[in-house]
This record gives sequence, structure tokens and C-alpha cells, in this order.
Amino acid sequence: MSSPTGPASGLPVRMPRPRQPGRHRRPEPLVAPEGAPALVLAVPGAPSAGTRGLAEEVVSIARSELPGLDARIGYLDGDDAEFPALSSVLTRTAEERTARYEQAVAAGIEGVTEPEGPAAVVVPLLAGPDSALLRRIRQSVMDSRVAAELTDVLGPHPLLAEALHVRLSEAGLARADRARLFTVATAADGIVLAAVGGEEAVQAAGITGMLLAARLAVPVMAAALDQEGSISSVAEQLRSAGSQQLALAPYLIGPEIDPGLLAAAAEEADCATAEALGAYPAVGKLALAKYTTALGIAPQQPQGVPVR
Repeated sequence: MSSPTGPASGLPVRMPRPRQPGRHRRPEPLVAPEGAPALVLAVPGAPSAGTRGLAEEVVSIARSELPGLDARIGYLDGDDAEFPALSSVLTRTAEERTARYEQAVAAGIEGVTEPEGPAAVVVPLLAGPDSALLRRIRQSVMDSRVAAELTDVLGPHPLLAEALHVRLSEAGLARADRARLFTVATAADGIVLAAVGGEEAVQAAGITGMLLAARLAVPVMAAALDQEGSISSVAEQLRSAGSQQLALAPYLIGPEIDPGLLAAAAEEADCATAEALGAYPAVGKLALAKYTTALGIAPQQPQGVPVR
């Protein structure tokens, strides 16, 4: 029997576990705020089943990092049927937000406020700047007539250097871990970092290239895939500096270029090539970081894995 002051004597009292104080306290899990704008991933390039699978995986990673996230995919060259165009996705997102508000009002739900601010945050699925593609994405946002915020591209960032390292190691062109004693017979002693977007993209890729060079302890130089002779010129510079076994590392997500362009560049430079970044987990985390930073709810930028 219980007394007015609590359980009867002898019965166990279940007390709530106190929050752990200080620097070792477990952080509160981040969840999407109620009524937050949708994250709309802007996917460049020709739509295909492969592109859709990649974009869906990136979005899935973002959702797993932020429960409750409304994440959608809009294609820059979409056809509004199988591959919805970016402008159409933005329009539908805004219409659905308005409809939810009107339904809540009609249902008499208390405390409902009219939606304010952007209906969506548009995140370009680009590792580096590409003024032509970004101009088209911006135009699609304007054509939708929807209040939406457009973020920067995903890089440069240490996580992209990590992703490049992994793609090179998967192709047998780099050791997975510098601390390991075994060597990779096909490991490259010079890396050509291939970007798309002209000189601005090359400069941005160079920042990530320095991080990659620190991880691999080999020279890394960026070049433009969309500038004739840029890849072969940089490859020649690396060979002149002493590198003999070169590798081409695409500083690209994948959909933004014709795969044939990458193969032709590797053949021109006479070097092996790694896969594009694709849906490496860091890509989804960086897309989410752009979104949460735009909303002002990001506790911190995702950190890269330190070199051991």
C-alpha cells in the first residue's frame, strides 16, 4: 500500500535516470522542427534509373541523420513524369504546405499558425561550383514562383577528401590506411583531381586536393574536365615532377557529366581512374548540413575522419 508521501516501505522506488552533467553528457538527438521547409535535392544531368537510385540513396542518408525530414528530389532536366522537374517539385511542395495549414484550420486545431519563410531549401547535388548549372538551378527556383532558399554546393570539405580517398582505395589506387604496413602494388604516386565548372571549380577542387594529398602523402593537382587539354597538361606536370603512376580521381558526384567524358580524359592522360563520389555517406551528410545550416539548427558541420 502506498502512503501519501510515496510507495509503502520495502517496495522499490523507480527513479528517473539523471542527465549526465558536463562534457560527457550525451547530446540531445536533432529532429526536424515542426513545419520545417522541405529539403529539395537539385539533381543535374540527364535523368536515368541510375541517377534516381543515387539521389534516393543520398536523400535516405539525410533522412536517417534527421528524423522527420521532408526530403524530395527535383531533376534539373526532368520531364515531370518519371523524373519530376525541380520547378514542379518546388511548386507541389508549397501547395502541400498550404493545404496542410488549411486542413488544420478547418479541423479547428488550436495554435495553428500560417506558414512563414521558405517552403523549401534547395541543395545542389554538386561537389564543386559550376556556374552554368547553378544558373539553371537558380532559374528553376525563380520559375517555380516559390519562396525557396538555395544553398551553396557541397564542397570543399574534409569529408569529400575522405570520400575521394575511399574511392581511390576501392580501385586499388591508394592504400586504405597510411598506418598499415602492407603496400598496394598499383597505388598511384600522383593524383589528377578532375572537376567540372571551369577555373572556379578547379580552384575549389584544389582545396579538397590539399586535404587529399595530406591523407595520401602524394602530390594532387586539380584539372578541368570541361577544358580541352587541362587533364593531360596537369598529368604532364605531375610526371615532370617525378610522378610515374598517375590516377584520375573524379571530384564529381556523377550525374553532372557524361560518363564518356571521364573515360576519354583518363585515356588522354594515360592513367587509371577511380569511380565518382556517388552516394558515399558523406554526400548525404553534407547535403543535410547545408539544409540545417540554412535553417540555423545545425549543431556543427559534419567532421571528417582523422588520418591515423
